[in-house]
Amino acid sequence: MASASLLGCSRDAQGTYTVRWVGAGHVRGHRLREVKSGSIGAPALTKRVGVLIVGAGIAGLAAARGLTRLGIDDVHVLELEDAAGGNSRGHVMAGMGCPLGAHYLPVPGEHAVEVAEWLDELGLRRIVAGRVVYDERHLCHSPQERLFIAGHWNDGLLPPVDALPSAERERTLTQYRRFAAAVERIGAGGAFRMPTARADWTPELAALDAQTFTAWLANEGLDAPALRWYLDYCCRDDYGATSAQVSAWAGLHYFASRHGFHAPGEGEDEREGVLTWPEGNGWLASRLAAPLRDRLHTGCVALRLHEGRDVVELDLWNQRAQRIERWIAPQVVLALPLFAALCLFESPPPALAAAVGAMRHAPWLVANLHCERPPIDRGGAPPAWDNVIYGGSSAALGYVDAMHQSLRPHPGPTVFTAYWALGGSDASQAVAARRSLLDDSAEAWAARVLADLAIAHPDLPRHVRQVDLMRYGHAMSIPLPGLRGHAALQALAEPGGRVRFAHADLSGYSVFEEAFFHGARAAAQTRAAFTRLPA
Repeated sequence: MASASLLGCSRDAQGTYTVRWVGAGHVRGHRLREVKSGSIGAPALTKRVGVLIVGAGIAGLAAARGLTRLGIDDVHVLELEDAAGGNSRGHVMAGMGCPLGAHYLPVPGEHAVEVAEWLDELGLRRIVAGRVVYDERHLCHSPQERLFIAGHWNDGLLPPVDALPSAERERTLTQYRRFAAAVERIGAGGAFRMPTARADWTPELAALDAQTFTAWLANEGLDAPALRWYLDYCCRDDYGATSAQVSAWAGLHYFASRHGFHAPGEGEDEREGVLTWPEGNGWLASRLAAPLRDRLHTGCVALRLHEGRDVVELDLWNQRAQRIERWIAPQVVLALPLFAALCLFESPPPALAAAVGAMRHAPWLVANLHCERPPIDRGGAPPAWDNVIYGGSSAALGYVDAMHQSLRPHPGPTVFTAYWALGGSDASQAVAARRSLLDDSAEAWAARVLADLAIAHPDLPRHVRQVDLMRYGHAMSIPLPGLRGHAALQALAEPGGRVRFAHADLSGYSVFEEAFFHGARAAAQTRAAFTRLPA
């Protein structure tokens, strides 16, 4: 469970609930910014290890797993937060698990071999008569998704044509079909794969990467409000920002790399399989971190890195011990966001500076609401795991019910996890949202979240007893035009020197499969480097 701070109390006409921020990231992370221009002092002690990994998100944990499997066990992982997992950490409220970040993992496609092999090890996946079979206890229970539109709930997240104004129905259905055909055409022949490093890169894809998704949609004449709302929702869900910021490559990749896009009544009716748990991907992160035991060091803020001829020195602030420490290793993996890695170098690699200059990160808010009982439903499709409101706040993504995976025979206390993607439609909106996350009170943010959910559940505030808020100032890289094919990202993924980079930022966007891939790649490169070192 993350550390908590700033406990407060909010009251409205319907109920009273406590509110608090959780997590420690921005406070500790800003220490790096504060000491960048000055001396950090002499270290209180020095430690020597075989391999040092900075960052215990999915990429760092995957790198540690990969090195151990390759026969290197003197691997130590440093983490700024009090728990491993990065954007995949879990949380607990009133004894119920809930996520602080990502809440599901789509069943991996054929190219995400590293993730698939690890799921085999966990017993979540197996091959039966040549077919991949998943443990149904860990697949999302039905119903999976629903959308609140026109005053009631509808199955699925694509706005149903019948719920739209009559004047919009024919136009919208036609554009649903046209967009589906475009996804199928452009995605043919392996153009989109996950991880993206295993996809082909063609002049057509480079042209898509050079323009915004909004510009491409306009050029294609795809302007139906319901379709544009849905595509914006998808971009905010995976990338943290709207179609006005992400590239056309990224907007199409969302569909073409996984499940495609299907107009109502056409193509696949069955939902894409997703693995999920009450604590979201925290379930996966905890299993990646468990083998590390005392080789995982939390509450450690990396401050300065120096790559020498024979070793790498890393100075850090140990929050628990309240001291500066120096860690020395022949090989270091920087599994943290690239903008944070840049701050560690006195003379950063040119590719790192170039990559960071081309990137922009989206802020996020994750709000966990402990409800003593579920709110009254407004009719239509029954309660689902993922619940989205059409026409709500432009930043809100709806909520996930943490107890949806439980097998209890009756409704009861639960935790709703509401997600707000705050990257907006341009850089200024992202900056303003980041400032609001830092400056506005927890009570103000809780009130915004509840007001949005009250569109579908007017009685919800009456049943909420506690709201825990997690803020991410730089949650994920937005795949801006030109970022996917940027030469600097490709250069940083190549082996060289004693410092390697491993983070989903190297793919230009942040999802579990990309982070795991880059961690495994960095592990293999690090192991190969040991064979080239002089005895």
